Amino acid sequence: MIAESWRAARSSVPPGHLDAAGCNVPSDRTLDAVVGHLRHEREVGGYRAVPDLHASRAALAALVGAGADDVAFLESGTAAMAALLGGWPLPPGSRVGVTRAEYGSTVMLLHRLARLRDWTLLELPVDDDSRLDPGGLASMLAGGLDLVVLSHVSSHRGVVQPAAAVGRLCRAAGVPLVLDVCQSLGHVDTGDAGATAYVGTSRKWLAGPRGVGFLVVPGLAGGMDAAAPALGGHEWARRDAPTSDGPGWVRGQAPASGGHERARRDVPAFDGHERARGQASVLDGPGWVRGEVAPLAGAARYETAEGSIAARAGFGAAVLEHQALGPAAVHARLAELGVTARRLLDGIGGWRAGEPLDEPSAIVTLRPPPGVDPEAAVEDARSRAAEASLLIGTVPVGRAPADLPTPVLRISPTPGAYQEDLHALARVLDR
Repeated sequence: MIAESWRAARSSVPPGHLDAAGCNVPSDRTLDAVVGHLRHEREVGGYRAVPDLHASRAALAALVGAGADDVAFLESGTAAMAALLGGWPLPPGSRVGVTRAEYGSTVMLLHRLARLRDWTLLELPVDDDSRLDPGGLASMLAGGLDLVVLSHVSSHRGVVQPAAAVGRLCRAAGVPLVLDVCQSLGHVDTGDAGATAYVGTSRKWLAGPRGVGFLVVPGLAGGMDAAAPALGGHEWARRDAPTSDGPGWVRGQAPASGGHERARRDVPAFDGHERARGQASVLDGPGWVRGEVAPLAGAARYETAEGSIAARAGFGAAVLEHQALGPAAVHARLAELGVTARRLLDGIGGWRAGEPLDEPSAIVTLRPPPGVDPEAAVEDARSRAAEASLLIGTVPVGRAPADLPTPVLRISPTPGAYQEDLHALARVLDR
């Protein structure tokens, strides 16, 4: 039923599409929402064409047990993570827990923030499948952690982390949890995690357009704010009307380099004068707002005044469509496809599954056969699959350098995938 409904919603799908974890296939309704909004912008003007996204925000938030005001739209999951962690109010000396399976961009960000802010990054214990060990996490929480960052399902390995157990442990310890749901929302159940914040993207399992990421921040607490304030998510905390006069300015002093002098409080013309050197020009003083800004209420503080509004409208349509299909039924269909694919492909041509065969996810990774150049083998398999009209993904080591010793193939069927495509891939890998 889910497979047929998913296919019926799309008049065109790339043949042999097995790469939902990379970029899924938007529905006709999603495509129409994007194009329709762009057309509306052209007809009435971009800033007058404002879509009502409240229902979309509410539907997205409901997937993690939050409310519409907890949602912020950004341009990607990576940008959302940077906005969230870059503005996180952790003092120097804070301890941040992360697993070796964390997404490469997030690890890069955390390393930079740790250097700049004197945080310490601590590796959370995992088992042989890189699944977080709740008992080990409990011990580390008791020993002192200030933040936990976790990918619910990794980009390079289809193991579902025990997010509900992790959330309970973190809440009991009073430690905030940031859950990356880029590969899980729309794919597996996320409703019981109870995280402080969720980071996600449109284009994968929710089948929205590219160019939209999001934050859901039900645990917004005092001091939490975007990494950089901007109009759209913040407003000036006004005291006086801004002027260019005050103790922080040089009060118009300029030497007579153009044939005359200005009075001290006049504004010198830049075509005939230079600013007097001495007092630095800073925007502070009675005539300025002293640099104080106030974030808007809720997660809106993480947004800016500009973005791909048409893509957000399309994403909203995709979320509502997912809700109408029934998330639980979609999750069950994807889990079935993942187990089928692993059982079919594991061992074919020497390729081995990177997850337990019965893992309830539709991300299936295959490690190259022993005794071959792994990079060459992965690229050759991808190329041969493409020749057979099969679209699969590859994952480089840089995606998770502490957890991924070699590149891997990644197969991630959509809810509407045909089992014949999986059998066709088996024939390709068995050559």
